[in-house]
Amino acid sequence: MSEKTILKLQLPTDPLWVKNVVESNIQELLTDHAYCEQKAATNGITLIVQNPNLSDLVQEMIALVQEEMDHFKRVHEIIVARGFVLGKERKDNYVNELRKFIIIGGGREAQLIDRLLFSAMIEARSCERFKVLSENINDTELSEFYYELMVSEATHYSMFIRLAKKYAVEIDVDKRWKEFLDFEAVVIQNYGKSETIHG
Repeated sequence: MSEKTILKLQLPTDPLWVKNVVESNIQELLTDHAYCEQKAATNGITLIVQNPNLSDLVQEMIALVQEEMDHFKRVHEIIVARGFVLGKERKDNYVNELRKFIIIGGGREAQLIDRLLFSAMIEARSCERFKVLSENINDTELSEFYYELMVSEATHYSMFIRLAKKYAVEIDVDKRWKEFLDFEAVVIQNYGKSETIHG
């Protein structure tokens, strides 16, 4: 899978991130990853609460929330099996920076489309990171796990893009997505230095 063609990400993650950063602190990676899954589920719930009249979106988000919480459960099981504990929630500075790009105070359509594209962006980068982990981590269990999740995140990314195009009336989704990609390319330059999924 090429990120350039499928995910459209402009800046790939250096595989050395896995060898030089992640492998020295697997516990931190797993804790951060668990909270990423929990936050993804929370995001799906927020979309339901904000858009209860969009039945198709609600149905899609219900399935997403169930899947993300299943991933959370599975990451937590790996944490416990390795003798670790979950620990406190970690801040996700990457996501917080991306959130600044969301239009605030625009019409309902603009807010919905931006929230969906923001969600797609996080799924795309998570998918790319899972791919890099699956191909480079010296841990068979985690390599197989991250390959499986890479496929799942790619499906979520596609779903958010599809929903944005479905509910957009006045907004050019392709144009706005390109703006998100350009912004993300600047943001991600500051990451790839810590043992977190987006770090």
